[in-house]
Amino acid sequence: MTSPALSAAHAAAYLRRLHLSAPGPPTLEALCALHRAHLLQVPFENLDIHLGRALSLALPDLFDKVVGRRRGGYCYELNSLFAALLRTLGYEVSFLSARVVGDGGEPGPAFDHLALRVTSPALPGAVLADVGFGDAFLEPLALSPGVRRQEGSKVVGLERTGTTWTYLEDRGRGPEAHYLLTEAAFPLRAFQERHVWQQTAPDSHFRRQPLCTRATAEGRLTLAGCRLIQTDRAGRTEQLLAPAARQAVLRDQFGVRLDQCLPEPTPSRP
Repeated sequence: MTSPALSAAHAAAYLRRLHLSAPGPPTLEALCALHRAHLLQVPFENLDIHLGRALSLALPDLFDKVVGRRRGGYCYELNSLFAALLRTLGYEVSFLSARVVGDGGEPGPAFDHLALRVTSPALPGAVLADVGFGDAFLEPLALSPGVRRQEGSKVVGLERTGTTWTYLEDRGRGPEAHYLLTEAAFPLRAFQERHVWQQTAPDSHFRRQPLCTRATAEGRLTLAGCRLIQTDRAGRTEQLLAPAARQAVLRDQFGVRLDQCLPEPTPSRP
């Protein structure tokens, strides 16, 4: 139920994409460096959905997109490719099904999100890794009940009730659940139906507006529709862009080069 591994040459190219050298043994320190670098260098984005392009989960296609063309992706793409890199580097990885908690506080269906359970003989225990949830935790979280960690302006952590784990964030308003998961492992094909739904269903939030976001050394940079949002220690700034300016921002701020223009935003109804 693990992902396939990469060739040595492909793993080396992937590490260059992350601005990292070969990390050595599969330790927690190395995993933390890989996880953080991925979030800094590879954006979470849904741009191909808005360009009318189907998203493939075949490993060669994922490698070409993220490493060859220096693009990003969303959870099914980013976490399955990252899993292949980790497995090549000596970690054991399984795919976990997560139910994302919506605005109303209700969790969505199974396979709504793909996260990773990572182990190795050099790790103190199993950890949760996730480079495909946008603004989540920067380094892996130990799969241990009640774990909490300060990351920037928020506290991230996990709680367990029975066999269900809940990923929580506290941004000063108390802990809020973001997704629920169990440690049951699934093959990638189990996520395929929901992967197609996320791309094509009118109700999918990935179809609402183009999104591209990545972590920065001091916060986060996000292009949401025509809004460029930056958060850092000084606070939050927001800039409204002309639709035509988005291509340059994607290129200069995210390293994303598109070969066609994103569609014009649909005017909102009065």
